[in-house]
This record gives sequence, C-alpha cells and structure tokens, in this order.
Amino acid sequence: MSLGIIGGMTFLHPLTRLVRARPLLWVLLIAAVLRLGIVLAFPSVFAWDQTGTVHGSTAYDTYATHLLATGVYGKAEAGLADAHLPPLYSYVLAGIYGLFGRSSTPVIALHILLDLLTITCLYHIATRLFPYGKAVGALAGLAYAAYPYLIFQNMTLIDTPLFMALLHGFVLLIVLLVQRTAGLDRVGWLCALGAGVLLGLMALTRTNSVLFAFGAALWAWIMLDFRRTTARLLPVALASAVVVAPWIIRSSSLYGTFVPIALNGGENFYQGNSVHTIPYFRAGYDVQWVPPPEGMDIYPDRFGPDANNARQRAGMDYLTSNPSVIPELLWVKFLVHWSIDIAPLRNPVEGEQPLVNYDGTVAASTDSTGDLSLTDLPSGDPVGAYSSSLFDQVGRTVHRFYYGGLFILALIGFALSWRIVRPASLIWLIQIINTLSYVLFHPSTRYRVPTDPLLFTLSAYALVLIALWLWARSRPRTQSSPTVHGATS
Repeated sequence: MSLGIIGGMTFLHPLTRLVRARPLLWVLLIAAVLRLGIVLAFPSVFAWDQTGTVHGSTAYDTYATHLLATGVYGKAEAGLADAHLPPLYSYVLAGIYGLFGRSSTPVIALHILLDLLTITCLYHIATRLFPYGKAVGALAGLAYAAYPYLIFQNMTLIDTPLFMALLHGFVLLIVLLVQRTAGLDRVGWLCALGAGVLLGLMALTRTNSVLFAFGAALWAWIMLDFRRTTARLLPVALASAVVVAPWIIRSSSLYGTFVPIALNGGENFYQGNSVHTIPYFRAGYDVQWVPPPEGMDIYPDRFGPDANNARQRAGMDYLTSNPSVIPELLWVKFLVHWSIDIAPLRNPVEGEQPLVNYDGTVAASTDSTGDLSLTDLPSGDPVGAYSSSLFDQVGRTVHRFYYGGLFILALIGFALSWRIVRPASLIWLIQIINTLSYVLFHPSTRYRVPTDPLLFTLSAYALVLIALWLWARSRPRTQSSPTVHGATS
C-alpha cells in the first residue's frame, strides 16, 4: 500500500510542477472544457439557429441579418438605417454570418475564444497589481472560468464576451502604460494607442464604457503625477476619438443632429428613473418591462433622437418633481446592482392570452395585497424559460452560493488591499465607476458581471493571504516564511 502511495506521488509530481509552472494554461483549459460542456449538455438552449429561440438579445441578430441583406445598419425590415444600439457586436455577428452562415456554432466558438482572452488579460493584470501575483491571477482566472452565470450568458447571443475582452484588454494596456518606467518609448506608444483603440471599440459596444477612461486617468494620477499622466493618456484619448468619430459622423448625418454613438440612453435612463422603477425592482422584476412614458405615440420613429430625448426628459421630470424619492431610488438600485442573487429575481410568465401587439412589454397587475406581477408573456418567448425549475431554482441557488462566497472574500480582500492601496485602487475605481454608471441608469446582474472578474482578484488576494497565514500558523516558529512560486511584489 505504501509503495502504491509513493508511486502515485511520483506520478503526480511532474503534473504538480506543470500546474505550478503554467497555471494560466490550466485555467484556460478548464474554462474551455466547462463552456463546451454546457453547450453540449443543453443544445436546445444554445443552438438558436436550430430551435428558433434566441437566448440573449434578438436585436443583435436582427441587425446582423439586415446588415447582410441590405448593407444598412437598421432594425427595420425595409433596410431603413437607425442608430438605436451601439453597432460593434452586430457588425461582428454580420461578419460571422457572412463567412459561416447564420449558425450558432461559430458564434459560440468566438465567445469561448473571447472568454479565454479575457482570462489571459485578467491573469496578467493581477500579476502586475498584487503581491503573489501569479497565484492571485490564477485563482481569479479560475473563479471566472467556473462562474456559472457567465458560462451560461457568454454562450448566448449577447455582446458581453466581446465587451469583457475589450475591457480587460484596455485595463491591461493601461497598467502596462502606467507602470512603464521608460514612458512613451516605442512600447509605450503601442500600449497607449492600443488602449485608445480598445476604449473606442468598447464605446461602440456599450456607450457608457467611456466612463472607465476617467477611472484609468484617476488611477494613473495616483500612480504617477499630473504631467506624466497627461502625457501618457493623451494618445489614448486621441486614438479612441479616431475610432468612434466615423460612427458618430454617420449617425449624426443620418438624423441631422448630434448622436452620441447610440440612441438607447434615454430609454435606459427613463426605465431607471420613473414612477415604476422602485415598485418593479422591489417586486423583483427588471425595469425593461415598465410601460413607456405617456405621449410617446406622437413620435413616428420610436428609435429616433426625438423619442430618445422624450424618454430622457420623462426621467428627468420624474426626478425633479420627486426629489424626496431620490435617496430611496438610488438605494434600491444599489442593492439590485450588488445583489448576490441574480437580478431580476422574477421574470414575466406566459399568460393564457398573449398580447396581440406585443412589442417588449407585458401586462402588469397587482393582487389583493398590492404585489406586482407580470403576465401575458407571449408563448415561446425565451424569457419564459427563466421561470423553469432549472433556471429559477437550481441556477439561482448555485449562483447565490458561488458569487456570494466570492463577494465575501472580495470584501476581505478589499480590506487587506489597503496595504497596497495605490496599485489596488484601480480595481476599486473600476467597481465604483461601474456601480455609479448603472445606479444612474438601471442595474441588473447582466450589467454588473463584466467587471466581476476584476472583483475576483480581490477574492483571490484574500484567499492567498489567508492560505499563507494558515500555513505560517501550522509551521514551527523556527522555520522560515513560505515562498509562493511565481510571486511578484
């Protein structure tokens, strides 16, 4: 028996050394296997080209198919141009459809590659910001690789994996640029211009992501001084402006008025700042289902700038007319953003009589106790699947424990990271900016998760320090402190 144990240890020793020497490689392998596994296990969920049910966002598929058919970026069948949503992901989809046909397989393959790229960037960010950086990076990457919510969401037809890859690439290049002692040498210029291009592409994916540029600038100022910060980040700003300028010019020319990339900002602002917002969130529903402001039927183009501005004004009118409700409104949205449960907690359900004129809203009603419920979701709508036991019970329970545990560790890591306040402040700033962005508009788990992997670096940092503390307590006092392989100071 002892010989068997020794033989097993002898066999495992090279494998253990390989894991310690190449932790990123193993994390990437685990991430790829888990994603392929869930796609193969639930083909009816992810093979939208075969089932006809698109989980994620049908709008991107609509834009992509119309773009290929007409050469026009627009949601209308007649090939009418619009600028309702940021365009990048739809153009990426159109490119895939043009090469491979309208198939879920190449889209899923791209999303897996984007996840692997994001994990790689996350790993290298951690190695440059934290002590014991390789251990922190590997654990954070593993937390992302096995994150059930993102494994599911990023295999659907959604812009999240593209946005996450761009965001983490941008953060990594900013870290490299700021930490570069040689400043704007050739490599420095490549980092600056690359960061600017990625920032511009982020804005063309999700418009509010430009706010991360302010976090990057503030962090650079913390790490450097004002002069060096300005010198290094000015090329970033210019490069990003060059990337987004053609689309802004195109959309502004289309409508004859300035269009800041997309025309969904007013809609998002109204949904997060209306008389319906608090009741919907307290009932557990997403505010995408709130009824539109009164009088919207006078605008023939529901996705045009006039309709967008009207929604924006409706949201502002609500805030200015009800200043006393603002603290409660912000607090409710803050709790939704940071909930350890999947938000929304509840989804509309199919009713006996689907709405004839269904356009993204469902019938709202209250019971005898005043509780809000949403019904009359059309039969076959993919949202209905999220009320099944698999999603609503098993999925939510797994998420609650998985993310909740990492969130608690992140709070511990946040406290411990005061020892490395200057480099770690980048992680804090990203979380703060993302929170403010969606508390200003409207939050959900889907909007928070792109920055969750960076939050997990704090979780991983806490785990590493706790493990070192436990190791030190278990050793005789005469022995030296442990050495963590791959640590960076």
